[in-house]
Amino acid sequence: MSDTSHDLGGDTEIVTDSTDTAMPNSAAIRRFALPSLLGIATFLTPVKVDGNWTILMGLISDTGRDVVGAGMPWVVFALLCVSAIGTLYAMSIGRKRIVDGSLFARLFRVAPIWAALRVVGLAMGTMTLFRIGPEMFWSPATGGTVLNDLAVNIVPIFLFAGLLMPFLTEYGLMEFVGTMMKRIFRRLFTLPGRSAIDALASWMSSAPVGVLITIQQYISGHYTAREAAVIATNFSVVSVPFALLVAKTVGVDDRFPEYYVAVVLTGVITAMIMPRIPPLSRFEDRPYDQLHVLRETESTGGSVFREAVSLASSRAALALPLREQFRVASGHILDIWFGLVPAVIAVGGAGLIIAEYTPILGWLTAPMVPILEFFGLPEAAAAAPALIAGFLDMFLPALLGAGIESELTRFVIGVMSVTQLIYMSEIGILMIKCEIPLRFWHLLIIFILRTLIGLPIVMAFANWVVF
Repeated sequence: MSDTSHDLGGDTEIVTDSTDTAMPNSAAIRRFALPSLLGIATFLTPVKVDGNWTILMGLISDTGRDVVGAGMPWVVFALLCVSAIGTLYAMSIGRKRIVDGSLFARLFRVAPIWAALRVVGLAMGTMTLFRIGPEMFWSPATGGTVLNDLAVNIVPIFLFAGLLMPFLTEYGLMEFVGTMMKRIFRRLFTLPGRSAIDALASWMSSAPVGVLITIQQYISGHYTAREAAVIATNFSVVSVPFALLVAKTVGVDDRFPEYYVAVVLTGVITAMIMPRIPPLSRFEDRPYDQLHVLRETESTGGSVFREAVSLASSRAALALPLREQFRVASGHILDIWFGLVPAVIAVGGAGLIIAEYTPILGWLTAPMVPILEFFGLPEAAAAAPALIAGFLDMFLPALLGAGIESELTRFVIGVMSVTQLIYMSEIGILMIKCEIPLRFWHLLIIFILRTLIGLPIVMAFANWVVF
């Protein structure tokens, strides 16, 4: 397998070992098709429950959360306690007792900044659960939101997504879709075709699930660092039900078809531009460890469908036994629980406190007001804070914009909050914590660029098509 450079704007690709494109036998196809169909049914097939659209994985996650019911905040609190206590033990008296390379070391031997976030997360979770300390830490708009809305949903989502994800990624579905879509995705987005699955998983399920798939594909050698960074920051779109919730919150749900067309149009155009400009264009096309033997290659002619089936069947033949896959997935789930949940509560809570109890957002956005007024956005002074609040939490712009009288402005804020994608209360922390080489300053610049690129598109669409 060679690691040669490739033209990011064309069809050429890092060359891997040649793969026999003869049509596999029926047994090999079944080994690919049956688990992959289960993955499609679980992650990518919409189902209607009680009048609302969701997916099977979301339904399982919601059911698990509802079964625990009022106990879910206590489950989160238990995770916070284990995370903080285990980390403090690993950094103090247990430093010499922990075996290098063990699961305990992986879970609790972390950098000082992450240790601090785990302790702060426990402190904020304790204040929120028991309603002690200053109200700004535990009010429904701050600590209550991150504990009772974000954290209680993150825990079951990552549990069931982690356990069920092998059916989506390990049995050839990514290879099949990637082969069929690679020319389109290379030309439009400079990405492998298999990234279509990441986008679909986000669209049908949730943005964290899409990022989780991207991380797994990067570690396994299917994406380079540049590709993983581009996919995570451009394709991790929130689900359609959440987009509808945002539209309802800002009061434009009666225009939801136009609203979602604006979301898709803005997202596609932005995803075409962002990989071709810094900072994403400066990421290296280098694998995490080594490139996978079945990484997409340039088509050598013949039937693309036959090639797709052949590659998918070859990938399914390499799949580990389910027990081993579930064992590996369990380690990843614990890592996310003990690392992401405290950070979400600490960072998300701090961001909401800044937005709710300080004038900082108003100060930061004051220079934006004349620009928004120049483009003709009504109530620009009220809209400006909402347009940058999304960096703290994706739902915050909708809350800040709900009281604005202008329907056009509320429409713009609602679309932008969904298409900015980078928000530190959940996705941002996950991206910084994972193996993809994204740093805080990358995310801040990408958020600003997505806002600058997306805002004229949304305003033009709103003025010329909707209103």
